Amino acid sequence: MLAHLSIHNYAIVEHLDLELDAGMTVITGETGAGKSIMLDALGLALGDRADSSAVRPGADKADILASFDLTAIPEAQAWLAARDLEREGPCILRRVITAEGRSRAYINGAPCPQADLRALGELLIDVHSQHEHQSLLKNDTQRRLLDEYAGASDLARQVRLAAQRWRQTRQELERRCSAGDEQRARQQLLSYQLEELENLALGDHELEELEEEHKALANAEHLLGNCRQVIDLCSENDAGNVLSALTASLQRLTSLQAQPGPLGEAIGLLASAQIQVEEAVGELNRFLDHFDVDPQRQQSIEERLDAIYSLARKHRVQPHELIPLQQRLLDELTGLSADDETLERLDRELAAYARHYQEKAEELGGLRRQAAERLSMAVEQQMQRLGMPGGRFAIELHPSASSEPHPQGLEQLEFLVSANPGQPLKPLAKVASGGELSRISLAIQVITAQTSRTPTLVFDEVDVGIGGPTAEVVGQLLRQLGRHGQVLTVTHLPQVAAQGHRHLFVHKARGVDETRTAVTRLEGDPRIEELARMLGGLELTEESLAHARRMIGSVQV
Repeated sequence: MLAHLSIHNYAIVEHLDLELDAGMTVITGETGAGKSIMLDALGLALGDRADSSAVRPGADKADILASFDLTAIPEAQAWLAARDLEREGPCILRRVITAEGRSRAYINGAPCPQADLRALGELLIDVHSQHEHQSLLKNDTQRRLLDEYAGASDLARQVRLAAQRWRQTRQELERRCSAGDEQRARQQLLSYQLEELENLALGDHELEELEEEHKALANAEHLLGNCRQVIDLCSENDAGNVLSALTASLQRLTSLQAQPGPLGEAIGLLASAQIQVEEAVGELNRFLDHFDVDPQRQQSIEERLDAIYSLARKHRVQPHELIPLQQRLLDELTGLSADDETLERLDRELAAYARHYQEKAEELGGLRRQAAERLSMAVEQQMQRLGMPGGRFAIELHPSASSEPHPQGLEQLEFLVSANPGQPLKPLAKVASGGELSRISLAIQVITAQTSRTPTLVFDEVDVGIGGPTAEVVGQLLRQLGRHGQVLTVTHLPQVAAQGHRHLFVHKARGVDETRTAVTRLEGDPRIEELARMLGGLELTEESLAHARRMIGSVQV
């Protein structure tokens, strides 16, 4: 609900502070006094476009502030919370326009884009006039009103969510499928590479063992020759060998009768050397006896090593990196196989979302068709009362052109109207004049007031082109609407003004050097005098005053 409106230096308004309440507030005043200026200023606070002409002459800026009580508006509270703009107390929208034409917007003191003011404003106020705020012409508004009237707002939300989930799942499925050919080619390559590595079957330490054995086999002949030469030098050479020399040396020394101490030490060392040489010769002989030089084994090892080296070159890795490579390729192939399972899962989910959407959308369509007929009849009846005799109203539902789940359901809808007898039904935007549109909107708002989520309704001169009994009906309907929320209406008709819960009088206050707009809250005799003026002109008579009293006295609570 709009709780407070503050206007500074806007147009001919120098300073204006308005405290507003729930119920129906009527705004009256002479032509040119500034009634529309108030609504225009409110429009700026709600995100309308502005230029430097909005600034009062002589001022450097215009400053407009609108304060709202959001207690009963959870949609607006959620909107603010989603943008970290919530605060304790009222929500304050502010607009500042400089004399140079620059504009700044604020929500709860935080700078914001002008579009944010408009988005939030649409949740707070619905302005019905012959000017810009004709939301009834929007398909979204028409659909929302019908869904609220049908009690299907929550079901409509479920349909939107189902369509959204379906679309998101399809996009993910398409994204993954678009890479399908490339993925399948990669899977084939990985399978082939893994098959090669698995066929190679390289053991954990096989490469090191093969290289060591190959080195030994490659040096076998040279090694055997050296071993035989050493054996020959140590024990088998007839011309002289180490063991023979040691034996002869020991015999010579031990044959001496007298052996001084150092000589005994030498004899011991020679005897030890003889034993060690004999053991060494024995080890060499045993090595020669067991050493198997197999040319086929050497060829086999070389072929095995060649296969390992070739596959390493093919994958551009070192031979010892083949086993880790095999594991990496296996992990990648497993992941790609999991992607195939993901595609199958997404395909199942897409079908499930489509079935869920179809079920909810068909249910929503049934409620819409039933409510469309009831709402059309109710609006048509109100049109007859509002000075449009013979007028007709219908809500047309026809299948959506899209074969895919649509957030708005299986059908498109449009409000059709015939304002005059004999004219065919046509879209509301094409046949309704400003005054007719305001009255049709009034009829719809009165009917849907119990379910409408917009707490504040503004009607700018909805009484254009009507009078007499019809004007009184308009006033009664506005008062009825005010019982369920907040209604601000600008009117020239006393029949409408008399129905207001509160009455604001807009007038010009003329000073020595300038004229400015002022607003006075009327109660008691001043209000009766204003109604009498609206009835009979500037000159007040006892008849007009008495008539005004009767009008106020006849208003039903």
